[in-house]
Amino acid sequence: MKNYLWIGAILLNAGLMAQKMTPLDEGSFVKFTIKNFGVSVDGSFTGVNGDINFDPNLLQASTFNVSVEAGTVNTGIEMRDEHLRRQEYFDVKTYPRIKFVSTQIEKGRKDGTYQVTGHLTIKDVTKEISFPFTASTKENGYQFEGEFRINRRDFNVGGGSLTLSDNTTISLSVFAKK
Repeated sequence: MKNYLWIGAILLNAGLMAQKMTPLDEGSFVKFTIKNFGVSVDGSFTGVNGDINFDPNLLQASTFNVSVEAGTVNTGIEMRDEHLRRQEYFDVKTYPRIKFVSTQIEKGRKDGTYQVTGHLTIKDVTKEISFPFTASTKENGYQFEGEFRINRRDFNVGGGSLTLSDNTTISLSVFAKK
């Protein structure tokens, strides 16, 4: 009888696990837009890495633990990118990755939409953020897309620059495969 209870518990727990996936850099992007001298500047990061556990029917078991390489910052102007890698901005030598770890995922108002809450870490600062995202099936995995705004000063990025806007918009599209 005990063996049947153990087997039942194992099967029940297996059914409560979200699908484990690996985010891939190919098919993914992390972009940002910020105003500098009143002009919008676009940039991006690559080096998407981490673990994603996702099942739209088991959101309580779903998690995101993903990061990008801070040193891959690319605005299309190498001199500016080198400046952004310095201590005043992303300090990539000390903090090589920008990380997001979810704490809660909920269904959104429409099918295929969700709300994620978690901790974003840039440099040595971790802040809770929450933003909507979509999840669509694609090539034996999912494409996750979302957008959020942060204040760069909250993360000690850019110091007291008066020419750089405080707020930046982050757009992401992450492809994760089973």
